[in-house]
Amino acid sequence: MLFNSWTFVLFAAVVFPVYYSLDRRWQNRFLLAASYFFYGNWDWRFTGLLAISTIVDYVAALGMQRSRDAHARNAWLGLSLATNLGILGFFKYFNFFVDSAVELLGALGFEAHAPTLRVLLPVGISFYTFQTLAYTIDVWRGRMEPTRDFTSFALYVAFFPQLVAGPIERAQRLLPQLQRRREVTAWHFSTGTQLLLWGYFKKVAIADSLVPYQFDAFTGAQPPGDPAVLWMAMWASALQAYGDFSGYSDMARGLGRLLGIEIIENFRQPFFSTNFTEFWRRWHVSLSSWLRDYVYIPLGGNRGGELRQARNLFLTMLIGGLWHGAAWTFVVWGGACGLILVLHKWMRRGQKIAHDERPSGPGEWISFAVRCVGTFHMFAITLVVLRAPSIGYAWEYLTSMFTPAAGSGGGDLFAGLGPTLAFYALLTFLVDLGCWARRSETPCPPTMAWWARGLCYAGALFVLAVVREGNAEEFFYFQF
Repeated sequence: MLFNSWTFVLFAAVVFPVYYSLDRRWQNRFLLAASYFFYGNWDWRFTGLLAISTIVDYVAALGMQRSRDAHARNAWLGLSLATNLGILGFFKYFNFFVDSAVELLGALGFEAHAPTLRVLLPVGISFYTFQTLAYTIDVWRGRMEPTRDFTSFALYVAFFPQLVAGPIERAQRLLPQLQRRREVTAWHFSTGTQLLLWGYFKKVAIADSLVPYQFDAFTGAQPPGDPAVLWMAMWASALQAYGDFSGYSDMARGLGRLLGIEIIENFRQPFFSTNFTEFWRRWHVSLSSWLRDYVYIPLGGNRGGELRQARNLFLTMLIGGLWHGAAWTFVVWGGACGLILVLHKWMRRGQKIAHDERPSGPGEWISFAVRCVGTFHMFAITLVVLRAPSIGYAWEYLTSMFTPAAGSGGGDLFAGLGPTLAFYALLTFLVDLGCWARRSETPCPPTMAWWARGLCYAGALFVLAVVREGNAEEFFYFQF
């Protein structure tokens, strides 16, 4: 099954009528079966991995509760870590380490051949692995009691709206919702539908429409030659990544709310950030907070002086980069983001770092806009490394952006990119501006006048009708 926005919504539309007719116990059983069916339609064999992680962590958490000494509790945690990280490491990084070993041996003068075995990456494995690991670690830390309700726990791991691309939920937040009776009120239906529709709009009207430009720029034998094209393709890539992933997150939240289940907000208008630290508090919030709580703080956090804090922050982002994918480009991307964060904290040491800044006068607005544009470009430039097929390609791309003599042309595809990019950038800005200005999860909250909301939705439907060409693109983050 192709995991795109249309099949995602269609599957949910089939699930809803049955779900509403059942009581809580049967709702969970039905959602669990539906979630496994949803995941199995991609490749049914990988549902076994999902089941293994679920069973091992369910048993390990109960084992920790029964254990009377620290050694036994540590052993149960070790079982959870070894199982989950072992599965993740094999399926996600086997090909990467084998290819890297072959290249290293070749560089040393030894002839080596890669094995014929190529491991297929299960969709969403990084997301559900981090989600279920958070549960066992929190139980080990004594922050929550393990559940004996296996169906609810299995649903927590496999809940289909956020199974394959997040957000990464915490058991302390999601499990209690799954274990109580749920009612879908008029508020749930209204706000859930709005989230679903605006997420669909960002995914289809913005992200999918920009795919050809970023795809052509980052999958060729070499980047397009014209520096202007390189800059525009980079901007298109940043907008596409944001529309795709934030659109999916909004759709997941909307579908969850229509089921009476609240999913964490994963994006908070990150392009309105005035610095890189604030940006990572707003972009992929569930992963950023996961890395903070389960990597950065255990490493020591900001304790032990500036050097140790810098080391911990850099290593955390390095791990975050490796989480995104098994390639040296992901490692370099994570390291670059970590280095920027370290430099920003060093430059602003002793000062309070702005968060959700709201300017008041003309001068503050100009300063705010300039810093937002600077932060956006910092992210977009790092994204070139994440998107590039190799480090060499990324280096050539970035250096060519600042080399006027790099050449000219970029193919017929990029001839009309300027006006097209301006149009989609304006759409992204207007949608996020409505949310940011009102501190709302959608650009048209229920408090807005009915006629104004009607105009917003009419405009969105018009744009969808105009720009949509019938091609459905998979969600970008499904590969993680």
